[in-house]
Amino acid sequence: MAKVAKKTARGRAAPKLAKVGPGELLTLLDYVRYGVSRFVEAKLAFAHGTTDPVAEAAFLVSEALHLNPEQFEAFANARVTAAEGKTILDLIHRRVTTRKPAAYLVNKIYMRGLPFYVDERVIVPRSFIGELLDSHFGGEEGAGALIDDPTAVERVLDLCTGSGCLAILAAYHFPNAAVDAVDISKGALEVAARNVSEHGLEERVSLHRGDLFAPLGDARYDLIITNPPYVDADGMAALPPECRAEPKLAFDGGTDGLDVVRRILADAPDHLTPNGGLICEIGRGRDLVDEAFPELPLLWLDTEDSEGEVFWIAAADLG
Repeated sequence: MAKVAKKTARGRAAPKLAKVGPGELLTLLDYVRYGVSRFVEAKLAFAHGTTDPVAEAAFLVSEALHLNPEQFEAFANARVTAAEGKTILDLIHRRVTTRKPAAYLVNKIYMRGLPFYVDERVIVPRSFIGELLDSHFGGEEGAGALIDDPTAVERVLDLCTGSGCLAILAAYHFPNAAVDAVDISKGALEVAARNVSEHGLEERVSLHRGDLFAPLGDARYDLIITNPPYVDADGMAALPPECRAEPKLAFDGGTDGLDVVRRILADAPDHLTPNGGLICEIGRGRDLVDEAFPELPLLWLDTEDSEGEVFWIAAADLG
């Protein structure tokens, strides 16, 4: 009887990876090079914490060896044991054959140098807002800060919190603030609770289950941060397999991608202090947002890796 090729979850034949003989791969760099070759060969999609095959391979090698990413360079030419090599190759194989984001394979992601637990209950965090908290909200340089004094911020809200990473980063950045974090997904809040606990922030970060502002009553905030679902219908149809492994709820923004953004902008004025403001990530939908809200003086913020994907608006300008 003819052998039947092993199938992936979506019915395709699983890719065959090049075999590795004993002693052919020795150092961390050797395994990174092998991983990069396999990832490029398989035409994987990135942008789940890493943006290219080199960074992704280095991330998986580091996690397999229990190294912080910042330690990779120091050990790049160190040799790997046979058992460690087997673990690395297994991760590379699973990344290629399952097309799951690397963060799900190791249940970890880093944002602003901090580790966070993730699994399939939450989208893999890759928001630009973490960088913007440092650069535009009373950072070291201070020039052009949207909030001059981080210590004066008393209440922060993170809508669509997912894994809770932005709420946690906000708690670190605004040391005197109480942070509320909201999500409609029970599973996401379970992941967020784990991260809040692992960062020792249970007394400062409160989690709420509900639809946007619904569970918050009449509470008002000095800062609202949100990375809501904003993928439009065409984008949803074209998502790569990596993104399809993530919760659909975290992506789907309706026909034009702005269903949730409209609701946030409509209700935010009732939940901001007079001197507060809203920072919102919308991906590559700037033109649609500008067209939908021509009356709003939105300030578009750039980061090292993005241009015009996040906007800020002051409470006074929301009406």
